[in-house]
Order: sequence, then C-alpha cells, then structure tokens
Amino acid sequence: MKVSVLVSGSGTNLQALLDAKARGELGPATLDSVISNVKGAFALTRAEQSGVFAQCIEHKSFPDRASFDLALLAALRERGTELVVLAGFMRLLTATVLDAFPDRVVNVHPALSPAFPGAHALRDTLAYGARISGCTVHFVDQGTDTGPIIAQESVPILATDDELTLRARVQEKEHALFPRVIRAIAERRVTVTRAGGLRPQVRVEEPS
Repeated sequence: MKVSVLVSGSGTNLQALLDAKARGELGPATLDSVISNVKGAFALTRAEQSGVFAQCIEHKSFPDRASFDLALLAALRERGTELVVLAGFMRLLTATVLDAFPDRVVNVHPALSPAFPGAHALRDTLAYGARISGCTVHFVDQGTDTGPIIAQESVPILATDDELTLRARVQEKEHALFPRVIRAIAERRVTVTRAGGLRPQVRVEEPS
C-alpha cells in the first residue's frame, strides 16, 4: 500500500514512521512520499535524508482552500497514493481530497477523542483539569478531529505536568501507536461499518 504523509512542521510522527519503516515494522505499507504545505518544514529534510520523495505545495501560493486541495489531490494521484497519513498537517482537508480517499485518510491527535479537538488539545486538557490524556488515531472526516476512532492510548496527567512534559509522554505513545495502525490498515485488518445513520464503527483485527 503506497502511503503519502502530509506534514506542516518538524515531523516527529513522520520520523516515527520512517524509523518503523527502517526496522521493517510497517509490513506492506510503503512510505512513498512526504508532502508539506509549508516551505522549509524540517519534515521534508527528514524525508529526504531517508530517501523518501519530498515535495512542498505551499498553501499560501493558492487563492483559496479549494484550489490548494485540487493541487494536493493531483500530487497524490500522480504518486499513485493509496493511503493518506496526516502527521502534524495543520490544514483541514475538504471533500475534494476526502471523497477521493474514502476511509483512507488517517490522522493522529494528541487527546482522547472526542474530548479536546483542535490545535491546542494538550493546553485545553490541562486547563480543564483532566486527570488522563493520551492520543487518538482516527480516520479523517470534514469535522475537526471528529472522524471514526481506530485506536487510542492513554497517559496519566501528573500534578507536576505542564504542556511540555505532557506533550513528551503523549508523543511517546503516538510514535508507538501510529506505525501499528498504519500497518494494520495496509494489512487490511481495519474495517469501517456504517449502519442506519449511526456513527461509523471501526474494527481492528489482531494480526494472525
């Protein structure tokens, strides 16, 4: 399964995927390309250093979100992408991309969804006074971190935690969980069931 990873920043979750690839832990998933919407994003350097095709499609070069998504979709199709992975991609995708990859766009979010969606999940978690945080890997829909949940890992919040210390422990969980989910999808062990207007349910089979 050819995977394209979309990034906007330094790419720590991308690095976790690259490391998993190097260890042979992604199974039939192939990291084919990395695309950033931000010029100079360090994630592009990570990709190049690992021998993965890297490309920048700067969103600021387009007049609106729709035209950017059309350019992004064209790039994904040119690479023959089968699975789109968001690893710190700070843009909401429109139906232009999502409809082209039904149940094939995946994101990792630093909170236990459906709680604390959005770009400041850890800050919001601490401000709320929550006792448990964690991360969620989910399929992407047109909402903000509202797509069907594939897998989650929890992290206790310590009395001494601030956003930086909590982020470090949550990211440790992300870096372990994300590659496992990508492999499960590539091995066709993840299925989505939709019935009668109910929220989609995701089933992940254990490896044989």
